[in-house]
Amino acid sequence: MCGIFCLLRLSTTQLAAQDKVVYEHLRRRGPNSSQDLTISNTNPVYQCIFSAHVLHMRGLLTPQPVQDGNENVLMWNGEIFGGLPVMPEENDTDILSQQLSDCNNPSEILPILSSVQGPWAFVYYQKAGDFLWFGRDFFGRRSLLWRFDVEGKALTLTSVAAHTSGSDHSQWQEVPAVGVYRVDLKAATETGSLTFEVYPWADAGNDLSSTRPEAKWEGLPSNCTMVMNQSGLVLTSPVCPLNTSIPEILNEEDVHSSSHPSVEDLEQLLARKGKKNEVDGLIDVLGEAVRRRVQCLPFGLQDNSPPTDGQAAVAILFSGGIDSMILAALADRWIPAHQPIDLLNVAFKLLEPKTQKVSTKKHKKHRNEPTDPMIDAANFQISCPFDVPDRITGRAGLKELEDLNPERRWNFVEINVTQEELQRMRRERICHLVQPLDTVLDDSIGCAVWFAARGTGFITEDNDHKLFTSSAKVILTGIGADEQLAGYSRHRVRFKMAGHEGLVQELAMELGRIASRNLGRDDRVIGDHGKEARFPYLDEDVVSYLNSLPVWEKADLSLPRGLGEKLLLRLAAKELGLGPSAVLPKRAMQFGSRIAKLENSHEKASDKCKRLLTG
Repeated sequence: MCGIFCLLRLSTTQLAAQDKVVYEHLRRRGPNSSQDLTISNTNPVYQCIFSAHVLHMRGLLTPQPVQDGNENVLMWNGEIFGGLPVMPEENDTDILSQQLSDCNNPSEILPILSSVQGPWAFVYYQKAGDFLWFGRDFFGRRSLLWRFDVEGKALTLTSVAAHTSGSDHSQWQEVPAVGVYRVDLKAATETGSLTFEVYPWADAGNDLSSTRPEAKWEGLPSNCTMVMNQSGLVLTSPVCPLNTSIPEILNEEDVHSSSHPSVEDLEQLLARKGKKNEVDGLIDVLGEAVRRRVQCLPFGLQDNSPPTDGQAAVAILFSGGIDSMILAALADRWIPAHQPIDLLNVAFKLLEPKTQKVSTKKHKKHRNEPTDPMIDAANFQISCPFDVPDRITGRAGLKELEDLNPERRWNFVEINVTQEELQRMRRERICHLVQPLDTVLDDSIGCAVWFAARGTGFITEDNDHKLFTSSAKVILTGIGADEQLAGYSRHRVRFKMAGHEGLVQELAMELGRIASRNLGRDDRVIGDHGKEARFPYLDEDVVSYLNSLPVWEKADLSLPRGLGEKLLLRLAAKELGLGPSAVLPKRAMQFGSRIAKLENSHEKASDKCKRLLTG
């Protein structure tokens, strides 16, 4: 992984200094190597300033930008987990640069990019023809922002930006992950304007099909134009189409009349004909996705040279819920037994912790927060200001994992955040990383993920609390499970209103917008610690497998909460040997960590967050 930056100017008369704050953010993403390169061209006249900051994750350390023998320049913020052969001792940036150096036209470049399995964002200067390419992968799993300077005739691309107070007429935006873009630098210098040729992902959804070839995209300044490439070339979709089958007859599963599901309910469902095949298929494909992500580590951190002093190479954003428990159980299969796994559990300090007797008075609930009977009861018996719901379920999940593999050292890292520290770090760091997103939800999740990924807290050994900071450079997250397996409450609402047809439409929309809602933000936030986010649930093979299944095999929303949503994943958890965590209802991170209650409990998730604007 790395932080990449490119400034394109259609003139060399005025040299622009790189923003020092942006530069520092980029260096934090890539602490192992920093290098700049300037390309100044006289005919036609343009200048490209490249800056790349590398976090060494695999093979031999390869400084970027990489310039080949043909004077092409590549900056690659990505991981090749499949599609192109990369040996353990090789670096994927080198491999990709070699592949691209042999290409002369788009019809040769696009198949290479299409074949890559894994997250990526890139900038590529093609010397022959004077072209600048850039873009993000199908799901937008790596951040790439752009900003246009109309007066200076400049385009800036960067992994992360910087918050500026006041009215800024050239605002940052996320590069839409609908394909890759090419700028003809010769044509741009002649016209004084930028035209972006789009090479879209096939079946990328309605975002592109609704765009006329000559139309300007929302937010583009007047001297920038977006056009479809005239040759009609596309990137091959890395996943199969979504199965939109609707059952002719609705067969509701008669397994439980209570609103509190149990593991026994899963046993009953798992025993039914056909279920085990789908469950085994999910375990196989998701297990392989986890293997790729926990074994693609820097050369020298494998079995022959384990981390020293019991340090972990892999951590998991961990709430004890079904998504993170599955990742932990599968990671346990592939990480050598002598290496620890860090479980990062974040909690925000409750403002008025009190030890109370269980009351019959109804607990006042935050709007949009789901009811969880087990947690509601625990809330009235709080003995520690950081005993938030995710801390309670996290400890229970730790116990399940210890039972699953007592030989493994599971570092349950309790990351406790006060309101004062939250406000200080938001002002100093987090407000820069979350932007250009700006809602209350972006603030809550961005802050929670930032503190969790930092990994600074304490662990408990022999009833003794010890200060601890996670050494892991790879952080697994559960993003993608809810979107594909109907895990959100809005999916249940849509199902009640419009049945399976409405649910299928909702799930199709979820994956189509995930790049703009979650992934760029989380990549920026986690990368700020010199760590890399990896998303097993969004592995191309996992998504293709889930897309191939009819919706009723993935979820049954006629069943109670904690059972019907993400049903296939819950059955997989039971098959893997997990217990009560397999039937925990979905609880959003902002509620489970209690950050949503810390500053203003009356906000809506979609409101503009003033705290991000003021730092």
